[in-house]
Amino acid sequence: MFKYLSKSLELLFIGVVICCIVYPGVLWLAGQALFPFQANGSILLGSDGKPVGSKLIAQPFTKDEYFQPRPSAASFDASASASSSLAASNYALRDRVARTLGPIVKYRSGPKGGQLVGPDVETWFQNDIFQAKPRIIAQWADLHSSLAQAWVKADPTHSAYVDHWAKAHPEIVAGWINNNPATPEPKTADLAVLFFENFSNEYPGKFPAAVTRKGADGKQQTILEPVDSGADIQSIFFDMWRQEHPDADLQDVPGDLVTTSGSGLDPHITFENAQYQLERVASKWADDLKRDPAQVRAEIEQILQKNASAPWWGLAGDKFVNVLEVNIELKNRYGTPS
Repeated sequence: MFKYLSKSLELLFIGVVICCIVYPGVLWLAGQALFPFQANGSILLGSDGKPVGSKLIAQPFTKDEYFQPRPSAASFDASASASSSLAASNYALRDRVARTLGPIVKYRSGPKGGQLVGPDVETWFQNDIFQAKPRIIAQWADLHSSLAQAWVKADPTHSAYVDHWAKAHPEIVAGWINNNPATPEPKTADLAVLFFENFSNEYPGKFPAAVTRKGADGKQQTILEPVDSGADIQSIFFDMWRQEHPDADLQDVPGDLVTTSGSGLDPHITFENAQYQLERVASKWADDLKRDPAQVRAEIEQILQKNASAPWWGLAGDKFVNVLEVNIELKNRYGTPS
């Protein structure tokens, strides 16, 4: 029996050495010698030589001076890679796409051909009428309570704003508790619909959004205020505007501009998507640098052309652009956005 046991231990030892030491060691040495960039995570460096991210994993860019990646159902968290898994019938999918389209989509034809739809969404919103009924915000919250609750949960400042409102309107909250005895101590998200209904009465044609102002100490601070224009209104209420303007002839947008990838971390966008964003990026850099927009646009278009590539050395598929690589080159060329 000892002979069999010793042979088993020998095989176990040899297996551990080969599989856990020799094999990984050979792969590590081969990777470091032949493919060091790929073996170390395909890390890209900034102009200061410090790592800024991996070319294989998307990361968010919010400034208009940069190209933006595809939407991410994983919030660009590499440890939580996932698709949205939303069905076509799920309103959350329609809402997410509509919010992306609102600030960027343009008219295709007519007297406003080529112009952004966003300003018209704001004008319509300020009239505060949807389907011949007043109080757009109240209707939005009533129709889509989950979206109203998501707004409250999206940012601590939103929750604090609703909490401040609740303390200032105890009689309204008390009435809600009386109608919902199972929730004697409601959270701010529970009061989301009630809050927007009351807000719509107090501030018709306005929506609570972040505004940056100079505080008493002279420093810039961001607070929530009732506003009647801006990106929040253009994005959140674009779908309702579209329902009231079904005949408006709007430009098509690249599919990957509004759809997530299977992983939520796709680092590339199609060349068509990059071209669609080009005008925004170029005009913002031109404004920052006080330069001719046409010249800046031509320079950035050259950057896109240089970085665009198709699979199999261009033999198959559409051209793609790595967002991080392009944005690093923009920063190296033009500096840090103002």
